[in-house]
Amino acid sequence: IMAADSMEIDDALYSRQRYVLGDTAMQKMAQSHVFLSGIGGLGVEIAKNIILAGVKALTVHDTKQCTKWDLGINFFIHEDDITSQKNRAEATLHRIAELNPYVHVAASTVPLDETTDLSFLKQYQCVILTEVSLLLQKKINDFCHTQQPPIKFISADVYGICSRLFCDFGDEFEVLDTTGEEPKEIFISNITQSNPGIVTCLENHPHRLETGQFLTFREVNGMSCLNGSTHQITVVSPYSFSIGDTSEMEPYLHGGIAVQVKTPKMFCFERLEKQITNPLCLVADFSKPEAPLQIHVAMLALNRFQENFGREPNIGCLQDAEEMLKIAMSVGETLENKPRVNEDLVKWLSRTARGFLAPLAAAVGGVASQEVLKAVTGKFSPLQQWLYIDMLDIVTPLEKMGSEEFVPRGDRYDALRACIGDSLCQKLHDLNVFLVGCGAIGCEMLKNFALLGVGTGQDKGLVTITDPDLIEKSNLNRQFLFRPHHIQKPKSYTAAEATLNINPYLKIDSYINKVCPATENTYSDEFYTKQDVVVTALDNVEARRYID
Repeated sequence: IMAADSMEIDDALYSRQRYVLGDTAMQKMAQSHVFLSGIGGLGVEIAKNIILAGVKALTVHDTKQCTKWDLGINFFIHEDDITSQKNRAEATLHRIAELNPYVHVAASTVPLDETTDLSFLKQYQCVILTEVSLLLQKKINDFCHTQQPPIKFISADVYGICSRLFCDFGDEFEVLDTTGEEPKEIFISNITQSNPGIVTCLENHPHRLETGQFLTFREVNGMSCLNGSTHQITVVSPYSFSIGDTSEMEPYLHGGIAVQVKTPKMFCFERLEKQITNPLCLVADFSKPEAPLQIHVAMLALNRFQENFGREPNIGCLQDAEEMLKIAMSVGETLENKPRVNEDLVKWLSRTARGFLAPLAAAVGGVASQEVLKAVTGKFSPLQQWLYIDMLDIVTPLEKMGSEEFVPRGDRYDALRACIGDSLCQKLHDLNVFLVGCGAIGCEMLKNFALLGVGTGQDKGLVTITDPDLIEKSNLNRQFLFRPHHIQKPKSYTAAEATLNINPYLKIDSYINKVCPATENTYSDEFYTKQDVVVTALDNVEARRYID
């Protein structure tokens, strides 16, 4: 991002991100060294995101060879990487490195196991593990937690229909700004002369403060000794709060503004070992508050199965699913909360564990990458400490499908097929999709379409994209299909070409037409009726309403 001596930020590239993070956080990020193990479908998502964001250096580690399987999960592995039997880290190195010339990217292919001397990790501020055994995760987490200062530790995994993310940033992790919002300003209508003094806001203007926050005062008439002073508040109601003893002050007359003072907040993290038996989980779906603990048990059972048998459960195998259910029952008893075991979830996880859902990895990879940025900048509240997301709703209707639906066919869609069956794969191949907008979300959608094989059917299926814009330098920070040599070229044509690099069997038509009420209707009603799905990846609300 910046030269070490001047610390100047390349505003043409980072302007949008700079608005969100601020210069202090950007500079911390630009001095951070990150280690990432496992460049599978999830690892490559995380690598892509943190390189675009602009850390100083990233080491990508992997010991596996590229296989046909990888073509459906890793958008930076190509057919020739399989032919030449390349290591996954080495195959993807130059492709992820060209995402951002300011980031130094290195590959490592040395074994990482129980016997490895972990002292090499001391050079990193953050360590991310994917596709690593739970035993080794615990060992590396213990090492990171005991360092001074602690090395921020993140582990993430996607197995079939389930995913998990874990963070440990040490015993005392200071966050300078938990929200990133501008300090609140509250206009005052009254302050009582009492102990404690009660401050009331202007009518119909709730203060939206929390007990324990600090405020400073200005422009108060009458009780003028408050001006310039800082007070910790206790919320009384949505429109009032107390500030301590005001009984000896002059009477309040009128006016005054209370301004929030941002103060650092300390977060305490526990080690992985302890969090396994008593997990602190973020509830992502309030309609299923019990889900995180249920997935926690199911994924621990999967880890135990791997340790017991030296392999993952076989695809669609009911016998393995029954064995994993037994393990889940015993694992549940070891947890402090003793959660109910969700039998359907455990069985489906067992049947799909070898498979991979690229859209799930994209979502988890996005969240994991944000946690990396929080870890190295000390900005925004970090995840404490687990995030679990499952796709059980997708597979539940497939219960009656025969096991032959899920078995590998030796093509690039085997990982997807293991999760959703061949019939649904064929439906995806035969889809007609119209994507409006090839910006940040548009690029991500096209990558997912390519990995899923959307629009690749022999007789049916087509992806149509349109975007009238040309590529600018600021786009390169988040629209990952574009490179510096694409600047001033049309987004849609460039995105189509880049998508074909991920999956050359995709049928894609690209246009530079506008789609909005102000222009002549470029696309007929007949065109829209031929589409199975229309995706609007636009920030233009009017155009979205029009298409809807």
